[in-house]
Amino acid sequence: MSIGNSNSPEEDRPSTDDRSEDRIVERSVEAPSIGTALKKARIAAGLTVDEVSSTTRVRIPILHAIEEDDFTRCGGDVYARGHIRTLARAVRLDPEPLVEAYDAAHGGRPAPTPAAPMFEAERIRPEKQRPNWTAAMVAAIVAVIGFVGFTAFGGGDEKAKRPVAEGSVAPKPAPKQSGGKPTAQPPQTPQAPKPEPSDSAIAAAPKDLVTVVLTADTGESWISAKDSTGRLLFDGTLIQGESKTFTDKESVDLVLGDAGAVKLFVNGKEIKDDFQPGQVERLTYTKEDPLQGQPQAG
Repeated sequence: MSIGNSNSPEEDRPSTDDRSEDRIVERSVEAPSIGTALKKARIAAGLTVDEVSSTTRVRIPILHAIEEDDFTRCGGDVYARGHIRTLARAVRLDPEPLVEAYDAAHGGRPAPTPAAPMFEAERIRPEKQRPNWTAAMVAAIVAVIGFVGFTAFGGGDEKAKRPVAEGSVAPKPAPKQSGGKPTAQPPQTPQAPKPEPSDSAIAAAPKDLVTVVLTADTGESWISAKDSTGRLLFDGTLIQGESKTFTDKESVDLVLGDAGAVKLFVNGKEIKDDFQPGQVERLTYTKEDPLQGQPQAG
């Protein structure tokens, strides 16, 4: 009989649960969360939360929530992806891996929703009206009575007028000639060509107002527009080929749900920016744009 504790080889081996926990710890160290990656990159770039919020137009409470991996304050998956892209560019990170990580954690990118149901109320076709046979019969009776009365009372007048009606029309006198030569006709003044309509109404944008024209060029996009007082001018979806125009004395604030699908004109000039498909943009324009101010992503 041996005295003391003797451990078998099985007891010395680490359990399966311990190895699984080690792997989870290793994975968490290798792949930080989206919020942690953004926060570390911001600190490494020497930027404060206020500076990032001022640059990206993302509000400070939403920025803090994203750095804590809380995306409930973004207002939906589309806005969350847009905020991740915007913040990643601001702290010099590649946004695509972070967006892919978000999609993987939230069930993937949803298929685009067709815009037809949203405008079904505007496309309701009027019901076909049934023919009103009663009104048709009354009109026919009135026409018959009128014809009989005209024939009975206007027959004599018609016979008196018939020779005049059947006679030939007197020809117009030829222009007088002097010296055996035909009189020269006055030259006709050529008519000026009609001006062609302008390609776009934005060319006549008033200088004392800020004028913004949005056109869904390559696809549909949800947009929101407010004037300088915060009054909502429009909140809805533009289908492909549709345009909206907004004006104000001071400024126009925009939110574009899919900036890559929208063509933008400000004060008669096209704003050409590298907006990506599916990218959310928050923009503000004034009367001096686009000469001085430039669009700011948000």
